Amino acid sequence: MHGELKSRMPEYNKPFVWLISGCSTGFGREIALSALEAGDIVGVTSRNIDDIADICKQYPSTSIPLSLDVTDASQIQKCVDTMIKNFEKIDVLVNNAGYGYLSAIEEGESQEVKNLFETNFFGALELTKKVLPHMRHKKFGRIINNSSQAGLMANPGTGYYSASKFALEGLMEALDKEVRPLNISVTSVQPGAFRTDWSGRSMKKSKINISDYDEHVGSRINMISQIDGKQPGDPKRAAKIIFTLTRDDNPPNKLLLGAGVLTTYKERLEELRADLESYESLTLSADFPNDLEEQ
Repeated sequence: MHGELKSRMPEYNKPFVWLISGCSTGFGREIALSALEAGDIVGVTSRNIDDIADICKQYPSTSIPLSLDVTDASQIQKCVDTMIKNFEKIDVLVNNAGYGYLSAIEEGESQEVKNLFETNFFGALELTKKVLPHMRHKKFGRIINNSSQAGLMANPGTGYYSASKFALEGLMEALDKEVRPLNISVTSVQPGAFRTDWSGRSMKKSKINISDYDEHVGSRINMISQIDGKQPGDPKRAAKIIFTLTRDDNPPNKLLLGAGVLTTYKERLEELRADLESYESLTLSADFPNDLEEQ
C-alpha cells in the first residue's frame, strides 16, 4: 500500500506544468497531447525537435518544444532550467524515454547493455533528481514513470530490458516513500503489450547469435517482433489514464495497464505464493533458534 500525501493538491482550475521525456512517438506523444487537450502546459521533448513540431504548432501557447537526450546531463539541466524560467514550476514529470533490447543473456553486447541502462535507468534518475528540488520548493509534485510489465516479470530474450526496468521500479518505489511526506508522489505504470514502436522501429537486437538459444529464446524474440502493430493496448487510452493520475489526491505507487499484464501478473503472484508455502520451513530454519527452543 502507498502512503497518503501530506496535504491536498493545488486547485484543479489552475493548469499544471508538465515535463515529458520522449514525446516523438508512442506513449510520450499521447501523454503530451492529453495534457495539452486538457489545457495544461507541457514541455514537449525529443532528441530530434522536428519530430514534435506538429504538437507545438497545434498548441502554440501552452507547449514548449525542447531538445532532450536523457543521456546528456547538460540537456537535462537546460530543459529543467527553461521550464522553471518560463513557468516557475514543474508540477508533473513523466519519465517516458526508453527503448527495448532483445537478446539472450549470453548474447548481450556489453556496450549496448550499458547504453540501455543509460537511457532507461540513469536518464530517468538524473532527470528526476533535477526536477525534485523545484517540486520540494513548491511542496507539490507528480512523478510518473513509464515502466513495463518487464519491470515486474522477466522472460527469455528480454532479460536486459527487464533488468533496466527492475532497477527503475526499485529506485522509484523507494523514492515514493521518501517524498510522499513532502506532498510529492511517484507512480510507475506497467503497460502490457501496447501498439507503439517499442517492438518495431525503436527496438534494438543483439548482433550475436548462439544457436543453442534459438528454440527457447529465439522463438520468443521472433514472437515479439511479429506482434508489432497488433498489440491490444491503446496508447491513447493509456495516456488519458495517466493524465487522471495527476489529478488524483493520492495516486498509486504502481498501476498495471492492460488486461494481458493483469492476468499474467496475477498468475505470477500465485506462483510466488506457492513457492513461499513450499519452502516456508526451509526459509524459517535460517534464523538462530530462539532461547526457548535451545532450552
